[in-house]
Amino acid sequence: MASAGEVVWVLGIVAWYIIRYPFERRAKRTRVVSDQRSLSDTVALMAALFGMAILPIFYLVTGIPQAADRPASLWSVALGAVVFIAALWMFRRSHKELGRYWSITLEIRERHKLICDGPYAFVRHPMYTSFLLMGLGQAFLLPNWVAGLAGLAGFAVLFFARVGKEERMMLESFGEQYRDYMGRTKRLIPYLY
Repeated sequence: MASAGEVVWVLGIVAWYIIRYPFERRAKRTRVVSDQRSLSDTVALMAALFGMAILPIFYLVTGIPQAADRPASLWSVALGAVVFIAALWMFRRSHKELGRYWSITLEIRERHKLICDGPYAFVRHPMYTSFLLMGLGQAFLLPNWVAGLAGLAGFAVLFFARVGKEERMMLESFGEQYRDYMGRTKRLIPYLY
C-alpha cells in the first residue's frame, strides 16, 4: 500500500509541473512593471520546494528517515489521492484565471487586471489553497511522518512569509478595488479564513 501512495504522489508532482510549465512560458512574454522580489521571498520559495519536493523525493529514493515510517492504509492513500487531485484542479483553475498575469514571484505585469472570477471569487489566494491541499495530500500519501508532513511545513513557510507582502502589493496597485475584494473574500479557505 505504501508504494501505491508514493506512485500517486510522484504522478501528482509530474502533473503539477505539466500544469505550470505552459503558464510559466506564456507569462514571460508579458512585461513586468513592478517587481517586489526579496531575499525572504526566495527563501520562502526554497522552503516550499524543499518540503513539497526535495525532501519527499529524497525519502522515496533512500527510505531515509526510516525511523519516521508509519503504516500505510488504503483509506490514507485514497483520501490522499482525492485531496491531491483537488489540489491539482485548484492549481490549474487559478493559473487559467490569472493567465498572463501569473508570476512565481511578487510581480505586477503590464496592463495587469484584478482577477475576481473562478476560484478567485471565493478566496484571494487559490494557488496557496492548492499548495495547502497538496501538502495535505502528501501527508496522507507518503507513509513517513517527516516526508509526509514536510509539504505542510513548506507551505506554511511560503504562505506566512509572502501573503502579507502580496496583499500590500495588490493594495498599492489596485487600491480601493482590492480593498473591496478583500471585504468579500477570504484569504485561503472559502467562508473560513
